[in-house]
Amino acid sequence: MIDIRIIDAAHKQDIRIPNEPFSLWGRMLPAYENGAWRYTVEKFAPQDIREMCFPDEDYDYDALAGDHVFVGAYDGDACVGLAVLADDWFKYMYLDDLKVRKAYRSQGVGRALVDHALAAARDRGYSGLYTVGQDNNLSACLFYLKQGFVIGGFDDHIYRGTPQEDKANIIFYLDR
Repeated sequence: MIDIRIIDAAHKQDIRIPNEPFSLWGRMLPAYENGAWRYTVEKFAPQDIREMCFPDEDYDYDALAGDHVFVGAYDGDACVGLAVLADDWFKYMYLDDLKVRKAYRSQGVGRALVDHALAAARDRGYSGLYTVGQDNNLSACLFYLKQGFVIGGFDDHIYRGTPQEDKANIIFYLDR
């Protein structure tokens, strides 16, 4: 059974679980029309599907603990999932990172992390969470929508002038 809990100083090494690859198999195409967001999905051709892995973060628990909350998913003593929350200036706390070890994906661990993260945000006085998903990480974007997040913005400028120019960010909000 997976146990979800706030990571304290005694378990601070657990915030350094490695990133693992995920499939880039499509793109979410959001549109804002008549005061509402909608989206369509573009699936990539089989020859264009690839895997990606984000670089590992170098989180420093002691430096971040004052304005961050770390939520861990544990299988026994092993941390198999992580949600990193950061304080922000408005009514939504920022879900800065969400990852689940590959062997534990599609088993409800991500959902449990989001639920616990939302509760932690509310405990700190926030109305909900917000996060960012890259439009070409369709699995993540669809996951956020399935958890009750809604699209609240789109940024197609953020990666201009970088090797990732073919991407855009979708901003998701959760206040269920």
